[in-house]
Formats: sequence, structure tokens, C-alpha cells
Amino acid sequence: MILKSKPYFYLFLFPALFLVAVFLVYPLFRTLAYSFTAWRNFSPRQTFIGVGNYVQLLSDPVIRMSLRNTFIMMIFVFVFQIGVSLILAILVDSTKLLFKFFRTVYFFPILISATAIGLMFKLIYTYEYGLLNYLVTLFGGEKKVWVTARTAIYLVTIPTMWQYVGFYFIIFMAGISKIPTEIYESADLDGIGAFRKAVSITIPLMRDVITSSVILVIAGCFKVFDMVYVITEGGPLNSSELLSTYMYNMAFKKYNGGYASAVAIVMILLGTGLTVILRKVLEPRDGD
Repeated sequence: MILKSKPYFYLFLFPALFLVAVFLVYPLFRTLAYSFTAWRNFSPRQTFIGVGNYVQLLSDPVIRMSLRNTFIMMIFVFVFQIGVSLILAILVDSTKLLFKFFRTVYFFPILISATAIGLMFKLIYTYEYGLLNYLVTLFGGEKKVWVTARTAIYLVTIPTMWQYVGFYFIIFMAGISKIPTEIYESADLDGIGAFRKAVSITIPLMRDVITSSVILVIAGCFKVFDMVYVITEGGPLNSSELLSTYMYNMAFKKYNGGYASAVAIVMILLGTGLTVILRKVLEPRDGD
């Protein structure tokens, strides 16, 4: 009864609210304030310029390239992570053979640092001693430059897709485990095959899980940074630039903190807006 009183409630809630305010809310509002200023070289003085940084964003070709690359990554990550993870979860659940082994193998990439994975793939793509060129020369071919302006965004998307397949695989496995076994038993008695069960039973009954996973996948694309930066640093010629890498380059290479802050605010608005829209579109309505 004592713990239900309001003073104790606020006492236990205060540490979490304090951390959120200091490390999330305050930096967010400071970034918003910086986005309306001309702030270079991390000077203690900032000059207010209104929406000047945002006007510059509209005509910045690198921003357009970054948005294009972000949406390309979204498409591939959505198809691969959601599609492949769901298929693997259905197959592993139906076989029951080596269940723990497959669950461990598919989840293992999550345990590896994205920086380490990025370095590994950078070495794979390297011209002189990369694994890809080694295999090409092993079969009599000639070495080639893999990371070019045309291929860079696709090559950095591959490790991004691969790393999180196991994460969504575990989520889908948990969702499948909540489906009553009586439904599958009835389907077996009616002679329904495995493919029909997956399409007519498993996927429809996991709609809420799939919806949550889609939102996580799409929102996660706006947070991709370290893997892309390690492999290409946004190059060559900004061809693999994302909003996150462009923001970093503007802030810590060109020391344009005001413009970088504007890019960060755009990232937040796009990620939040897209998440809200997807939730409205994908979440089941009453009667569904």
C-alpha cells in the first residue's frame, strides 16, 4: 500500500526521467536550436540564420543522394530481413530438427559489432587481397574493383541485411510459438499442406508481430551508420552516403555544426513520420 502513494511513485520514476531528459530531450532541443544557426569549427559563438540551413538542404545534391540511398536500403532490408527471417522461422519451426542449433547460428551475427562486420566486408571487397578477387582469380578471372559509384550502396547494404536476419528470426519464432497448436492439428486433419498452413494460418495470425518488425526495420535504416562508414565512408563520390554518414561528415570533417544539426533534425522527422504512417497503415483495425 505504501508503494502506491504518489511520492514513492515519483521517487522511483525520477532516475529514469532524469536520464531521458539529460541524454535525449536536452540534446534534441540543443540540436534543433543549432540547426537555425551558422555554427562552424565548434566555435563558442553561433550566428542565428533562421531557416537558412534548411533552405540549403533543399538544393543540396548530396542530400538527395542520401535520401535515395536510404530508401534503396529500406527496400532491400525490408525484403531480405522480413522475408528471409519469416521463411527461416517457418521452416525451422516445422522441422523441429536441430532447432537450438539453427536458432544459435542465425542469431550469432547480432552478437558481432557492426564495426567488426564492416571491417570484415571491407576486406572482402578489397582489390589487392580481398576474398572476392581471390575467388575470381582462383577460377581464372581477373581482379576487379568491386566498390564503385554504381555498386557501393548495394555492397554496404549486404552486410546490413545479413546482420539482423537472426534478430527478426527470433522475433518470428516467438510469434509462431504463441499460435495455438490446436489450429495446426485441425489443419493436419483436413489434409492441408505445409505451404498452405504457412500462408493461411501462420502469417495471418502473426500480423501484429510482422507489423512491429516492419516498423523496426524501416526505422532502423535511419540509424545505420558505423557499418557503412567503415566500408566506404559514404564514398566513392558520395555514392553510398546516407543521412547519418553525411551528418557525421558535415559535423566532424567539415566542422559545419549548424548544417549537420539540420540534417539530424531532418533524419528525426523522416524517421518519426514514416514510423507513424506505417503504424497507421499496417496495424489491424477493428473487425480485421
